[in-house]
Amino acid sequence: MSRKRFRFQSFLTGLLAGLALTLEVGAALAGPAALGFRAGDHGDTTRIVLDLSEEAPYQVRQLTGPDRIAIDFPGLEWRMKTALPSRGVGLVKGVRAEGASTLIIELARPAKPSKVFYLAPGGGNSWRFVMDLAPAKPGERALDKPATPPPAAAKPPAPARPGKQTTAKAPPPASEPAPPPVKPKPVIVIDPGHGGVDPGAVGASGVYEKNIVLAMARDLKEQLDATGRFKVVLTRDRDVFLKLRDRVAKARAAGGDLFISLHADSHPNLQLSGLSVYTLSEKASDAEAEQLAESENKADLIAGIDLSNEAPEVANILIDLAQRETMNLSANFASKAVGGLGREVKLLSNTHRFAGFAVLKAPDVPSVLVELGYLSNPKEEQLLKTEAYRGKLARALAHAATEYFDNLRKAASP
Repeated sequence: MSRKRFRFQSFLTGLLAGLALTLEVGAALAGPAALGFRAGDHGDTTRIVLDLSEEAPYQVRQLTGPDRIAIDFPGLEWRMKTALPSRGVGLVKGVRAEGASTLIIELARPAKPSKVFYLAPGGGNSWRFVMDLAPAKPGERALDKPATPPPAAAKPPAPARPGKQTTAKAPPPASEPAPPPVKPKPVIVIDPGHGGVDPGAVGASGVYEKNIVLAMARDLKEQLDATGRFKVVLTRDRDVFLKLRDRVAKARAAGGDLFISLHADSHPNLQLSGLSVYTLSEKASDAEAEQLAESENKADLIAGIDLSNEAPEVANILIDLAQRETMNLSANFASKAVGGLGREVKLLSNTHRFAGFAVLKAPDVPSVLVELGYLSNPKEEQLLKTEAYRGKLARALAHAATEYFDNLRKAASP
């Protein structure tokens, strides 16, 4: 698959996911919806069940002349795939919708609601409004039900004894609520740049970037694992070549919540030193950032595969729609990383930079690229070769990740 097609499909996937979420939110804001209806005769009682998209307030009214029961659901929408049944069953003569949000139960003979409750979703069922009808003396009526349903957690009474049923079996009583699911750990994907036939930058003493960043990735994984709060995935854990697209694909396949790509730079000015953090932008923050991104993006030339001519940028409008939120989250983490790293090591001026790195373009995974320093600077090269110095960097990045996800959790809390 060409890079152009891969990127287009990736961005389109993110865009469609966003549109699906928009439609889902829109449906939620539309209010409760009636999804299905059934009734069953249980001898002494008749049970009616209305399937709903969500638990909704209701009011029950008993009407005479002729005998009928009205159930009002404010704001209800009718989205049933089949029409309300035309045939009666038990105490129910007929059923019809009246207006936008009222269900009318026409009675075959005097009857009153004996039980009214909700069943919570379970066993493939949605919310269910349940009413049991019992025979009543002429003129006898139940009190109007207030427009507030009983607690959903309350266990409903056992159903009446089985009898003849024409439409469907009555639903079973509600089961005990299951314990809340354990929230999965956030997935952090660490990407050691280059590898295999692609050595990356070559240091002053001949050390390869691919080896430095792999060692750093292992140090960072160790720090993150020590917190017990994250699932950590490496795009490579050995000296192997990976295409840029495969790195992005691995992050998405792992369900990555954060992608950290590790690199080390080289420069003709041997005095240049300092760490920098990059996030995605279609416009580079400066000429140097643009040149660096162009160099890194051409890594797919290695192993005889030239993809550079197949990669015109996706239209700006698609990028804007699919990646805006992801880019904001990326910048959020970058800010925390720069703050923590700056207390430990020397930073490059304008530390948080922007460029169009290919590995940062997953539309649904917040991503940063960390340039650990300059291997062309002999002093910085020696520092990056030491476990102690890399440990400082790893601890700062792990702390930034912890703070980042803590803030996301707090923001999502009601």
